[in-house]
Amino acid sequence: MNELLQQLGELALGAIPTLILFITLVLAYRYILYGRLMETRAEREERTAGALEKSRQAIGQADVRSQEYEAKLRAARAEIFRRREQRIQQWNAEREAALVAARQVAQQRVQAAQAALEAQSVDARRQIEASASQLAAQVLAAVLPAAAESSR
Repeated sequence: MNELLQQLGELALGAIPTLILFITLVLAYRYILYGRLMETRAEREERTAGALEKSRQAIGQADVRSQEYEAKLRAARAEIFRRREQRIQQWNAEREAALVAARQVAQQRVQAAQAALEAQSVDARRQIEASASQLAAQVLAAVLPAAAESSR
């Protein structure tokens, strides 16, 4: 057993330089690389967080712009519908005015035609009255000579 302890002692003595080298490397790593790695990691996280924040802001701005666009679109549509209604009202008013004008023209033509018929009727009556005496004379001449001949 003594021999075993002696071998363990030699092994421990042989491991001491390795242990010192390992502790030195761990400390060197800790002070030389680990600090810089942590700084780089923090910078990356900051950049990532900054990029995420910027992207959230961009999304928010896009939402605001989208809402503004939709509001402008609704306003434009309302304006279009308003103008359309104005045009329809204007066309209806023009159509009504044209109908009124056409009715007036038609009434004037009817009145003119009635006046012309009345004038023709008056002329025809005058002609009939003027020719009535001639017709009466012709009828009498046609009837009386026949009556005069028949009485003879």
